[in-house]
Amino acid sequence: MSSQRLERVLVVEDDPDIQAIVCISLRVFGRLIVGEASSGEEALEKARTFAPDMILLDVMMPGMDGPATLRGLRGNPDTAGIPIIFLTAKALPDEMDELRQLGALHVLVKPFDPLALSEELDSVWRRYQGER
Repeated sequence: MSSQRLERVLVVEDDPDIQAIVCISLRVFGRLIVGEASSGEEALEKARTFAPDMILLDVMMPGMDGPATLRGLRGNPDTAGIPIIFLTAKALPDEMDELRQLGALHVLVKPFDPLALSEELDSVWRRYQGER
């Protein structure tokens, strides 16, 4: 992780339209450096090479889903400490609690507000920095 300020976010999303909206939102409104991955497998590689401050990770993806990707990231010393925010369409409290118990800092629910997305990530980031 780089600095106190959130600068680099890896977006892991298999839906190309959602991925585009998230990435544009973070680049334009958050002025963030954004990496992109379309699968869990790709995320494991990109997380090592891109070195994000934070990962925004879709829960439901074909093949390696979000929870499996999180376990893979935690199992690699190079990526184990990267904070994760899950992005999901499943908004039931029990499901959201389960995702947090897996080690996610936060759970964002689809649909989200693209205009407020970078502010929400920054708020989670500042809380995370304060806890460290």
